[in-house]
Amino acid sequence: MNFDAAEDFVWRNARLIDRLRFQFHFRGGSADAVVAALRPYRNGDGGFGNGLEPDIRDPSSQPIPTWEAFKLLDEIGAFVDQIELVHDACNFLLSVTTEEGGVPFVLPSVLDCPHAPWWQPSPKASLNPTSCLAYLLRKNGVSHRWLDRAVEYCRRRIPIERTDGGDGSDGVIAILQFLGDDPLMDDIGAEAIAKGHFVLDPNTPGYVKMPLDVAPAPDSPTRRLFSNDVIEAHLDALAARQQDDGGWPITWEPPGPAPVYEWRGQWTVRNLLILRAYGRL
Repeated sequence: MNFDAAEDFVWRNARLIDRLRFQFHFRGGSADAVVAALRPYRNGDGGFGNGLEPDIRDPSSQPIPTWEAFKLLDEIGAFVDQIELVHDACNFLLSVTTEEGGVPFVLPSVLDCPHAPWWQPSPKASLNPTSCLAYLLRKNGVSHRWLDRAVEYCRRRIPIERTDGGDGSDGVIAILQFLGDDPLMDDIGAEAIAKGHFVLDPNTPGYVKMPLDVAPAPDSPTRRLFSNDVIEAHLDALAARQQDDGGWPITWEPPGPAPVYEWRGQWTVRNLLILRAYGRL
C-alpha cells in the first residue's frame, strides 16, 4: 500500500470535506474545519442532504445523509462540541418518524433528483438507518426524545427481523452495530455469516460486504465474529485493491461521474483509517 499515492489521490480528487477529514486524521488538521465543511450540507429543518451521501443528489434532508453527518462528528470526536447541531438533526428525525417509532430508509423527495436506483421510498420505518442513528447518539451520550422512541423500535424489531429484513447485508450491519456487546449480536452475526451476508473470501467480486465492513477496527465488538486469519487476509486484500492512481475503487454504479470521485475520495480516507486501526500504516 502506497500512502503517498493515496494522499495525492485525495488532494487531486476528493471533496473538500474528505480532504479536511484526511488532514484531520493524518496531518494534524482541525476538527473545526471539518465541521465548517459539513455545515453547508445541513438544511433549515436540521437534517442533512445536498449530496452528503453521494448517491442521493436530493438537496432535501434525508435520514441516511443525517446518519452520515453523525458518523463524521463521531469520527472526529465533535459530538459534544456540536450538540446544538445534533439536537436540531434529532428534531428533523422526529419530524419524519413513523408511528412504528423509526425513520424510513429514504423519503419520497429522493425521486425529485438523480439518485442510485436502490433508493426507493417506503412509508415504513427501517432498522437501517434507525439503529445506526440510535447507536451513535447513545455512544456519545446524547439525550433526545427521538432517541427514546428509536431505541424502543429497534429493540422490538431486531429479534423479529434478525438477518431477514428488507435491507440485506447493510441492514444486518446496522443491527449488529446497535447491539454492540449484547450476546444477541453473536447469534445474529453467526447467522448472517452462515447465510452469506458477509463473504469470507477477500477476492469475491461485486458489491458484497466483507469482515472489515463489519469490524472496521480491532476494538469493534463485531471483531470477535471473525478469526484472526480471516481479518489478516482481508487486510492484505484491502491494501492490494489500491489503484494505480492512489485511490480505492468502488463496486457499485453511482448516478453520475462526479459521485464516482466523491465516493472514491471518501472510500480512500475510510480505507486508510481501517488499515491504520489494524496497524497496517
